[in-house]
Amino acid sequence: MGGQVTPISLVSLLYVIVPALLVALLLVRWSLDWRKAVYALTRMLAQLLLVGYVLAWIFDNATAWIVLGILTVMVTASSWIALSSLDRGRLALWPASLVAIVTGGGVMLLLVTQGVLETQPWFAPRHVIPLAGMIFANAMNAVSLAAERLVSELDHGAAWPAARNMAMNAALIPVTNALFAVGIVSLPGMMTGQILAGVDPFIAARYQIMVMCMIFASAGFSAALFLLVARARLPGGGD
Repeated sequence: MGGQVTPISLVSLLYVIVPALLVALLLVRWSLDWRKAVYALTRMLAQLLLVGYVLAWIFDNATAWIVLGILTVMVTASSWIALSSLDRGRLALWPASLVAIVTGGGVMLLLVTQGVLETQPWFAPRHVIPLAGMIFANAMNAVSLAAERLVSELDHGAAWPAARNMAMNAALIPVTNALFAVGIVSLPGMMTGQILAGVDPFIAARYQIMVMCMIFASAGFSAALFLLVARARLPGGGD
């Protein structure tokens, strides 16, 4: 491919959209919740097409303030969404979630963009925004799992150290499984995209190593920070 990404026309996308719609028809046939599936597909298409146009504008008109504004929206939204599984205490725990994701994710974003990639300028959106998305999304998932398990264990009478340890273990299960599977079961998104774009597989592997370490560390740090800050905000946390 000579290092060039093969362009995909909107018409060509029908080759994958049609099979997805056929699955929705199967759900209709079996009297399952097809409306949710169709809504999810429609929302996905709209969101990704919209973000494509928005990112194109940002890349052409990038300033440090625009990038910082986008990062602020990302961490604010992710810290709130992370607590969506809780039936109560969401508002009380939101500061803990925000501190955890900003600190745990922000440190890793800084290390990767300025230490590993030596991004110039430091706010270059083609590097910072996609990497921030991966980092904050994984931090969000880790905090979400930690919060759900922590509250559940405390509600069942567990002592704080045991509840904390169970929550930390739960938070790291998805990313740990991903570490085991990478290269054997799956070729993750960044590596696959680079290989499709014609990048040397050895270079693509180095980028993927960076990504896997990045998401493991951001998930671990964010979950641990959340548990530390949340202790004073939960009944039983001071035990």
